[in-house]
Amino acid sequence: MPSPLLLETERRFAEYPGAESPMRQRKVSSNGVGIAVSEWGDETAPPVLLAHGGFDFAATFSVFAPILARAGMRVVAFDQRGHGDSDHAKLYSWGADLRDTLAVLDSVSHAPIPIIGHSKGGSLLTQFAQAYPHRVSHLINIDGMPSRRRHPDVSNHERSKLLDKELVAWLDHRRRSAELVRKPGELEDLARRRGRMNPRLEHAWLCYLVTRGARRDTDGWRWKIDPSMRMGGFGPWSPNWELQRLPGLTPPLLGILAVIPEQLGWETRERDLRPYLPRGTEIISFEKSGHFVHIEFPQEVARSVLDFLS
Repeated sequence: MPSPLLLETERRFAEYPGAESPMRQRKVSSNGVGIAVSEWGDETAPPVLLAHGGFDFAATFSVFAPILARAGMRVVAFDQRGHGDSDHAKLYSWGADLRDTLAVLDSVSHAPIPIIGHSKGGSLLTQFAQAYPHRVSHLINIDGMPSRRRHPDVSNHERSKLLDKELVAWLDHRRRSAELVRKPGELEDLARRRGRMNPRLEHAWLCYLVTRGARRDTDGWRWKIDPSMRMGGFGPWSPNWELQRLPGLTPPLLGILAVIPEQLGWETRERDLRPYLPRGTEIISFEKSGHFVHIEFPQEVARSVLDFLS
């Protein structure tokens, strides 16, 4: 829902063509951490679970999710811990995100259902499908497929030194983050900042996202993202590990790839994936899209998803 503190001059940003607010919102407890859940569609319809990318939130599906809902689905999206309206936590990790995903799924259905993830959410749900294959009927990964770029094979001694360096950097960041607050700004300032990483997305869309994913404080707008998080801080994880595990994936897989390079894009190509894909996998490359495929081409991505599920 939009911030209740929108100024009169900002109200025009609270709407965007095709975007719809969730029909239901609630919180699920994941071992004491509150995970915000948004839903579109009839509560009795077949469910599908959506997971957003890193430093995003469920409202980034505000155009895409209603299309699936109108096709007869109960669309369930959640804010990952530290994002959006979910609780901030003392620590963040892939393992915690997997447990949060399971908590949300348990609140929806114990039968296998389709799951759709974008970017980090796509990688997260790919790991979820590997860990809990009996809970997943279909997996759709939107520009979160791993690449085959190889990391240098370093010796155990060098690995120890690299680990030591990483741990020191992480502890220093945690020490500094105890007093960190996100930089405030006017609504359009936050939209412009996000636009540096999302250069293909409309300014009007980015302003709309601010009304959903940020809050107005006395000194300006701030994104709700926990300031203690940093890019690449969800580890330990390597795209190469995930690539090696792909052949063992059992739920049917649809991989949607963005072709136009972007700062946050994964730059994965079908030719890189083919040797590792399970039998029956479908790959669709969007030649004219950047990383946020479901935002640039929501109708086309939804059609691909619905065709795959049918």
